Amino acid sequence: MNLDFSVLNEYVPYIMKGTAVTLLFTLVSALFGFIWGTVLSLFKISNIQPLRWFATVYTSIFRGTPLLLQLALIYYATPQLFNYDISPLMAAGLAFGLNSAAYLSETIRGGIMSVDRGQREAALSLGIPYRTMMFSIILPQAVKNILPALVNECIALLKESSLVSVIGVEELMRRANVVGADTFRYFEPLVFVGAIYYILVLMLTFVARILERRMRRSD
Repeated sequence: MNLDFSVLNEYVPYIMKGTAVTLLFTLVSALFGFIWGTVLSLFKISNIQPLRWFATVYTSIFRGTPLLLQLALIYYATPQLFNYDISPLMAAGLAFGLNSAAYLSETIRGGIMSVDRGQREAALSLGIPYRTMMFSIILPQAVKNILPALVNECIALLKESSLVSVIGVEELMRRANVVGADTFRYFEPLVFVGAIYYILVLMLTFVARILERRMRRSD
C-alpha cells in the first residue's frame, strides 16, 4: 500500500509540539466560553428585558452562522475595523470562545431551570442576596446536572480546533500539513495526528468520568 511511517521519525517532536498548542487553545476557549455562556444564561432568565433581548439575539447570530466564517471575520476584520493586528491564536480563542458561549448559554440555562425552585424560594426567604444564592447554591447544582453536556462541548472544541489551521495557527492539523508538504506524504502524518486527537478525547472523557463519580459521591 506504499505506506512508510518511518518518514515521521524526525518530525515526531515537531508534531507533538502542536499538542500543547491544541490543548492550550481548547482550555482557554472552553474557559472563556463557560464564563461568557454563564453570563448569557443569567441574562436570559433576568427580569430585565434588554438583557434577555441581547442574549437571545447573540445566541441566534452565533448559532446561525458557520464557525469558520466567525473565525475569518475576527481574524481578517479586526485589523481593518480597529487597526489592531490580532494574532492568529488570539483570534482563534476569541472566535471559539464566543461561539461556544452561545451554545453553552442554553445548556447552562437548562441546568439552572432544572434546580428545584423550592431552593430559590427558601434562599430568598432567608434573606440571601440573589447573587450569593445564584453563585453559591444554584449554579453549583446546575453544573453538576449538565456536566456531561459540558464535557461534550469540550470534546467538540478539541476536535474543531483543527479549523484554526486555516489562519496559520500551528496546532496539530497545521503541523501535519507542513510535514506532508515537506515529505510529499500526507497519509502518514494525518493518521498520526488523528491518533493523537483520539487519545486526547479518550483522556478528556476519562477525567470527566472521574469528576462525575466524585460529584455523585458528594450528593
